[in-house]
Amino acid sequence: MKKIKSVQEYVEALDAAKKVNPKDLSSDQDLTIGIMNLISIEEHLMFSGAKTGKHEFYDLINDVREMRKNAMLKIIPSYEGEVWCISKHLLAAAMRVFEVGTKALASGDSKTAYELFDQSYELYSMFWGLNMGMLTGEKKTKTEKKAKAEKAAPAPTATKKDTGKVSKLKAWVKNAVNCCIE
Repeated sequence: MKKIKSVQEYVEALDAAKKVNPKDLSSDQDLTIGIMNLISIEEHLMFSGAKTGKHEFYDLINDVREMRKNAMLKIIPSYEGEVWCISKHLLAAAMRVFEVGTKALASGDSKTAYELFDQSYELYSMFWGLNMGMLTGEKKTKTEKKAKAEKAAPAPTATKKDTGKVSKLKAWVKNAVNCCIE
């Protein structure tokens, strides 16, 4: 096994390991966007049920939730503490902050929109940092996570910004979770 000498080599090796075809979109990144949308669908079903009084909307929530849980298991096959819930909420928050940013942009408030887009990306970067062991200092590969998951099946059930760590996470995600190779 080749010893990795730099962060860039680590990022390249990790990125290559995650892709079947290096010209394809990163499937993990696509999956996180899908998970964000599944979370949003769960929320919209609840609000639609409440607003219309039609329980058929509520009845679909469990089906969508199961899809979301199964998708999350592909990225978070094992975890400790409340990493599962933190991950779900980081993705949900990233999606919601992004949506508010798009509304601000559409209304002509680009300054607010850009700030919100940056916050959304920070939340998304925190998700990856948490799930790649970068927040705990325990870097994990997808293979290591899958091996742990086989041993124990998961049971899914900030006031001050740390710009130093978040900034590093954003830079890491920018390089490691690259959705397009040109």
